[in-house]
Amino acid sequence: MALQGPIPISFELLFPHGCYVVGEVSAAKDFDAKRDTQAKDKLTGLPVWQVPVMDADPSLKAAQKTVTVKILAEVQPVVPPSLPGVPLAPAEFDGLEVKPYVHQATGRLAYSISARVMRAPRTGTAGKTGNTAKDAA
Repeated sequence: MALQGPIPISFELLFPHGCYVVGEVSAAKDFDAKRDTQAKDKLTGLPVWQVPVMDADPSLKAAQKTVTVKILAEVQPVVPPSLPGVPLAPAEFDGLEVKPYVHQATGRLAYSISARVMRAPRTGTAGKTGNTAKDAA
């Protein structure tokens, strides 16, 4: 199979309804290290940060809405500003990749999501589907 390693994916495909940051950015722990150290990406050597986000897809069950996005960056990413009157901050991610794995506790297929950049959403892109004919309607 030609596909090996992480699978690149666009923000629009992963979060077609957008997403909101629902917690703080923190250093991801390296569980293989003997002491409490920050994880580093095996391919790039960059420090790994993590942030919980809520998927805005209304069809998801409550247990499926919150996921952790790992961000590979030299410095700690900053959460974009929240909307006026709303405690949640909308965010978009660039350089997204999905890594499938088997969850040890359940034996089920799971996914790890990583990105290179977290930023505020671009204006005028909310609700875009990637289908220009549908978006223009």
